[in-house]
Amino acid sequence: MTDRITTPTRVEAAGSPPKTIEEFFGLASDGNDGLSIAVMRSPVGWTEPAQTPDFDEYTVVLRGSLEVELDGKSLVVRAGECIHLAAGERVRYSTPHEATEYVSVCMPAFSPARVHRAD
Repeated sequence: MTDRITTPTRVEAAGSPPKTIEEFFGLASDGNDGLSIAVMRSPVGWTEPAQTPDFDEYTVVLRGSLEVELDGKSLVVRAGECIHLAAGERVRYSTPHEATEYVSVCMPAFSPARVHRAD
């Protein structure tokens, strides 16, 4: 069966200042629990709480740069680069230096119950 999504579903984002999440496939858009695919647009200065998700996350940065904090280390993923984080890894994402656009694929699909954000 072929699915065509012509309009993504807006998903509320954690963090501040607000970022935009447009989910094309996933629980919020088409009910798919196996994976989610979303485009994220983060303003400069955006940051979110640390999380330890129950899903693998694959992120491709299209424009700008994404700061990724893992185990006390910080790395910057730039436009044209990607990163894979395994389920159970504690991570904190931010865009402190510039506005950033990236695609995130989560398996199984992203859900608030699976993300386990720090307080």
